[in-house]
Amino acid sequence: MARVRDIEIDEVPEEVRPTYRRFAEDYGPFINQVKVFAHRPVAVKHLMGMLLELADEAVLPKRYLEIALVVVSKLNECKYCVAHHAPRLVDQGLEAVTISNILEDDCPGLDEVDRLVRDYAVQVTTKPQYMRDAIFEDLKKHFTEAQIVELTLRTALCGFFNRFNDALQIGMEDGVIHDMLAAGASEADLPHHDEVSGAAE
Repeated sequence: MARVRDIEIDEVPEEVRPTYRRFAEDYGPFINQVKVFAHRPVAVKHLMGMLLELADEAVLPKRYLEIALVVVSKLNECKYCVAHHAPRLVDQGLEAVTISNILEDDCPGLDEVDRLVRDYAVQVTTKPQYMRDAIFEDLKKHFTEAQIVELTLRTALCGFFNRFNDALQIGMEDGVIHDMLAAGASEADLPHHDEVSGAAE
């Protein structure tokens, strides 16, 4: 259970309800997250609305988006986000063993562009101030500038979601772990920090 109460859809302004519902149901099983964000309907409207619009436009290929999201979530040890996004990487053709080892330099199952996206996500998350122009030269061989901007946006924003989820202890929705295991991942792939006093299960 989160550290704040759930806000149900009938508690938010009527114009926000379509975004609330669509993000919780169509974008993914994110109802627990929406119920917390809904304390600030403007965040649901604009932040989650933006994510829905970006998904509709599909400018950035989903495979590279999901690689970035899983990499960032593993680096930040966000159990909620790893569990939600690992199955999406399987859907994009990556093997479970690749997802388990995605932070390793010699990770099997990643092609040249996958590795470039992985390495970029690591740098954006851990040392953006030390990045060199070379990685952008490599990115521009495979992505448009609009795609690079979106990749950077989603990578950085994922770090925000990781911290938001963990700080407010947003609980895992029913079925998410089951879906992750059904996709071939194991619970060993998830960050383990439940032993911290007061942590959510």
